[in-house]
Amino acid sequence: MREPQLCNVVCRITLNAQTSKEFKEKIDDEYRVNMILDNLPLVVPIRRPDHDSSTVYLHGFLVGLKGLYVGHKEEKYFIHNHLTFVVKYHRDPLTEVSRIVGFEVKPFSVKHEYEGEWNGKNRLTTCDPHAKKIVSGSESPQQVEDRDEIIFTYDVEFMASDVKWAYRWDTYLLMADDQIHWFSIVNSLMIVLFLSGMVAMIMLRTLYRDISKYNQLETQEEVQEETGWKLVHGDVFRPPSNSDLLCMHVGTGVQFFGMILVTMIFGALGFLSPSNRGGLMTAMLFLWALMGLFAGYSSARLYKMFNGTEWKRITLRTAFMFPATAFAVFFLLNALIWGKRSSGAVPYGTMFVLVLLWFGISVPLVYVGGYVGFRKPAIEHPVKTSKIARQIPEQAWYMTSVISILIGGILPFGAVFVELFFILTSIWLHQFYYIFGFLFIVFVILLITCAEITVVLCYFQLCSEDYLWWWRSFLTSGSSALYLFLYATFYFFTKLEITKPVSGVLYFGYMLLLSYAFFVFTGTIGFYACFWFTRLIYSSVKID
Repeated sequence: MREPQLCNVVCRITLNAQTSKEFKEKIDDEYRVNMILDNLPLVVPIRRPDHDSSTVYLHGFLVGLKGLYVGHKEEKYFIHNHLTFVVKYHRDPLTEVSRIVGFEVKPFSVKHEYEGEWNGKNRLTTCDPHAKKIVSGSESPQQVEDRDEIIFTYDVEFMASDVKWAYRWDTYLLMADDQIHWFSIVNSLMIVLFLSGMVAMIMLRTLYRDISKYNQLETQEEVQEETGWKLVHGDVFRPPSNSDLLCMHVGTGVQFFGMILVTMIFGALGFLSPSNRGGLMTAMLFLWALMGLFAGYSSARLYKMFNGTEWKRITLRTAFMFPATAFAVFFLLNALIWGKRSSGAVPYGTMFVLVLLWFGISVPLVYVGGYVGFRKPAIEHPVKTSKIARQIPEQAWYMTSVISILIGGILPFGAVFVELFFILTSIWLHQFYYIFGFLFIVFVILLITCAEITVVLCYFQLCSEDYLWWWRSFLTSGSSALYLFLYATFYFFTKLEITKPVSGVLYFGYMLLLSYAFFVFTGTIGFYACFWFTRLIYSSVKID
């Protein structure tokens, strides 16, 4: 600690055809070398040309680079074989203790030279601390070719810093441009205000007028002339087809809502520190398992409302539907990268722990929640359901299910797509994403947008005498997941330079899984908003 090192030799290797080919592939694919010192990741500081004092930190350094010699047209490969580490430290004036607060590197490509035969103790002529010759540039770079000799060296510089140890992560986490995030928030708020205006107009003007008219009918002739949404009061709460599947999805959506909400709150309050590697993922998985209680409860309550009797079956289906799908996809993708001998593959011990978490905590809690939910009295509807279903009149083209559902997903996606860009960048380009304050605001905006667009479209649907709103309310806001996947595809072809088939399969596999989770979550929000809305309006009118 605080003892500078100059030109320390790590090792000397001689390339063969195989190793030179592998190095070239890694340089082509822009592989980065990542290191950790005192739990801090290694970064390469780069000055931004458009900001005089602003510095961007890139995580890890490139294995090497490609370039041309002056006067030559053939591109050559060069490896970064000399590293100058800059370790920043803060010295406490009271205790005189120094603690590491920064870990930076400057990579160089240098063709090292020495005199005589190599014996491991030779003094380098290109980098000699005794002659005060240090590496400051890559004037004579180290090429990557068959039978080339490469000597790996490093320097360590210690630099005093005013940054206290408690705030050392700030430089890593404050890299994103706040203005873009505020633009995202303002953009989302404009969508919410527009929707809120429509909802207010429907609720305060149209609905108030409808309810007043329905409740002040004087003559029997007027009673016979019911129109609009009151006309379908005998069918609006008729159980939908495939009600079991709807109950399972809604239960899983409640589980997602609980997990995301608690994670956001913990993150915004600073409990999920990035210094605890994998802490965020561990917290999310554990919270997912705990929220199984609410998943079982909500799916069983809905199931009983739809006149279901086999609560154990619906509970077990809820406990297995999404986790089994997610685990199957995850296992297959993990097997792919395990076959490629990647260090990113999840070991089988961790897989066993995940299965234990699923069967040992999540499934029993879903079962307990289902038992409690089914024991409760069934939810009573504000109006009685008629025995014979009425015929739905032919709908205008813009009110058909497909058009309505596709339109409904655009606004929720539009409210979050800017923030989505940063999330995808953090996942696939290894950037830190830790702006939970912004994310929580966007999360609230997403909830409001999903609820409002579903209520608006549900009202129009009921006014056109189409009472099949159960599934449509779920799919309307849930269709935003389709736009999420399309955006992920656009991001893949425009921002990522993935050429290997396995990497492409990994990307689309995980994004498909993420889109499915987003579909379940947003669909549940829209469903409950519509459920509340229909109960509210039908309980406000007098039905004979």
